[in-house]
Amino acid sequence: MGTLRVITQIIYILICIALTVLVLKQEGKGDGLSGAITGAASETYWSKNKGRSLEGTMETATKVLAGAFIVLSVVLNLNW
Repeated sequence: MGTLRVITQIIYILICIALTVLVLKQEGKGDGLSGAITGAASETYWSKNKGRSLEGTMETATKVLAGAFIVLSVVLNLNW
């Protein structure tokens, strides 16, 4: 059981590092102050097709890694 716990902890650390890098590489979601003042529409071609781009892929990867992070956090807190 000790070896399995060490392997799980190593995977957990790698997920933490990957999740941190992905979050820091992503752009902000807000339109910013200038978009709020001018009333710029957020429904653009780019926002509608974002899922097929690198940004969409990074967003999906962030969600998957966050889910794995939560599951591994629970597993590592079990007394086994």
